[in-house]
Amino acid sequence: MKNYFVRLFGFSIVVAAFAAAGAVLAAEAGAPPAYKLAATFKVGGDGGWDYATLSECRLYVTRTTHTMVIDVATGKVVADIGGQQRSHGVALVPDARRGFISDGGSGSVLVFDMKTHATLGKVAAAADADGIIYDRASNRVLVMCGDAHRMVAIAPDVNLSGGTAAASVDLGGSPEFAVADEKGKVFVNIADKDEVAVVDTKPMKVVARWPTGPGKRPTGMSMDRATRRLFIGCRNNKLVVMNTDDGKIVADFPIGAYVDATAFRGGLVFASCGDGTLTIVREVSADKFELAQVVKTELGARTMALGPSGEMIYLPTSDLTFAEGSSPAHPRPVPVAGTFRILIVTQ
Repeated sequence: MKNYFVRLFGFSIVVAAFAAAGAVLAAEAGAPPAYKLAATFKVGGDGGWDYATLSECRLYVTRTTHTMVIDVATGKVVADIGGQQRSHGVALVPDARRGFISDGGSGSVLVFDMKTHATLGKVAAAADADGIIYDRASNRVLVMCGDAHRMVAIAPDVNLSGGTAAASVDLGGSPEFAVADEKGKVFVNIADKDEVAVVDTKPMKVVARWPTGPGKRPTGMSMDRATRRLFIGCRNNKLVVMNTDDGKIVADFPIGAYVDATAFRGGLVFASCGDGTLTIVREVSADKFELAQVVKTELGARTMALGPSGEMIYLPTSDLTFAEGSSPAHPRPVPVAGTFRILIVTQ
């Protein structure tokens, strides 16, 4: 997420108030607490962080100028991939044995070997390369480039000696994250337009634009592919549920401040927020949702990665200080070197 530390947090009193309110709402919804903050991996190292990506027992976390690979069975760092200017996300293509790291600072994507973690090369993308996913239907790595207002498609087997992107799509606004239905459509949050752009990956063009309704500045996004529902985390403290067939808003829920990620597993929707809350919503049916729980995490824990069935949730954060001139309206949080850690929320 672009300039994510500059625009992150309020102060801890807001967290306490929101968590208390969330606990009351969860109780009213008849959902007993099921998840809790259970453990912490003390990782350390310098740099901020952005997206987290889990593959089997490996957790990939971007750290601005490098990307850490953490064994979630032990909490140990098994690799540290350098060579980035402002890294954001990681997409993995096991069939190609390659990983792809978006680098907003250089407007490129760093490619690494998933077995050895050695850097294989770089591919040009566009300015502010940020959110990144792999779409199986098109067999392309898709990079959301905020400042360029583009989605850049890269073949997993791209030639790293002079190879170029396979396609570039004008999104008409600043994209954040995206999700693929794995049937030929990709849905992209357009943060500055308060809408979702629908991309048909066969011709690689935008075929629809749907307003996010009560949700403003959409950031995190995930999907239930069975019911074809999108879960959109918005910066005005809203979680929006959208029908991917027609763009209709099905439901919306209050969430914490500074959401950066949502996820869906086993009938539950998760929204991780930088104010130190994790909101959990239950999908009763395609058109019925209810608040299940609000878990108190820690300030800064705004992104996450989930285990295959959602039983384990990994949230990066660190101690924070506030730069001179910070205020509740304009906080300027700075991560404290050496305090980076992975929070583990589980049932």
